[in-house]
Amino acid sequence: MSVIPTVMRAVLLTGNGGFEKLAYRDDVPVPVPGPHDVLIRVGAAAVNNTDINTRTAWYSKSVTAATAAGGADGFAEAETADSGWTGAVPQFPRIQGADACGTIVAVGSAVNPDRLGERVLVEPVFRSPDARTPYAAIYFGSECDGGFADYARVPAVHAHRIVSALDDAELASFPCAWSAAENMLARAGLGMGERVLICGASGGVGSAAVQLARRRNALVTAIASAEKRNAVLALGADAVIAGDADLAARFGGEYFDVCIDMVGGDGFAARLDAMKRGGRYAVAGAIAGPIVPLDLRTLYLNDLRLLGCTVLEPQVFPNLVRYIEAGEVRPLVAATFPLARIAEAQRVFLGKQLVGKIVLIP
Repeated sequence: MSVIPTVMRAVLLTGNGGFEKLAYRDDVPVPVPGPHDVLIRVGAAAVNNTDINTRTAWYSKSVTAATAAGGADGFAEAETADSGWTGAVPQFPRIQGADACGTIVAVGSAVNPDRLGERVLVEPVFRSPDARTPYAAIYFGSECDGGFADYARVPAVHAHRIVSALDDAELASFPCAWSAAENMLARAGLGMGERVLICGASGGVGSAAVQLARRRNALVTAIASAEKRNAVLALGADAVIAGDADLAARFGGEYFDVCIDMVGGDGFAARLDAMKRGGRYAVAGAIAGPIVPLDLRTLYLNDLRLLGCTVLEPQVFPNLVRYIEAGEVRPLVAATFPLARIAEAQRVFLGKQLVGKIVLIP
């Protein structure tokens, strides 16, 4: 094993606001693992909406706009006091980065030293060990420092060994987006032959959901732009429709068993109207806007289920690792950038012109 330095390169989020709040430094102390932690040397870390949302304070209840509206400069109306996704006041400076692939280079006193040298994926949602509070959790890169650095400290239980021929950038494209997609599909109980509508299907979570739904032998209708139609079809969608498509005219009512939504916004009501009686509508984002029209009669008279999905079910990440190792899913890396060019990478991410993930290399 190589000698672990005392300082490292990292990007520090210094507060809520625009790209100027991202500070690339080369003098950040390397974290020291606690008794139940491991220290990983980060090979790659991907960009996610949650990074942008935290920087811009979009999670604040005072913000009602789409995420991209404040992506460059932040939201002037945001209240820092409630801008963390848990509702707690965020702590700065913070090393963000929910996605990470790396190698274990040090272990805590309670961790088996045989784990040294393991290649791992970080499960980004650190659940409470107390079974009485299963949805109490913190997020890697949000309530604790994450992967936008040379090294990261991770609870050993959330550092999952992986054996794969994929490179670090490809593996780093999986944890956050793919676990979010798998979690929504698992919580909604999508089954073979069911009809699923996937919103934002060209993004990181959406493109993962297309592949994972196809893996379940579901019938996939994906929402994406005309420019990205062929790319989304290649992922396994049976049909691709535009975001402004008239769902009622095309499908009538009571058509979809499941909807997977990372978008929200004005199209929410039409998507809900297209659900079968007893359908399941899973939500893990609202990039087009968090405030949506909802007629409660549609919800209760049709026995629909609305499923909020953030904290991962216990089986989700181990299953994802198994799918990757078996070659049942394939990564979709749209672009890579050096960590020092994080602002440029986030600008490209916000442009939404690419299909798949944007990955940073320390």
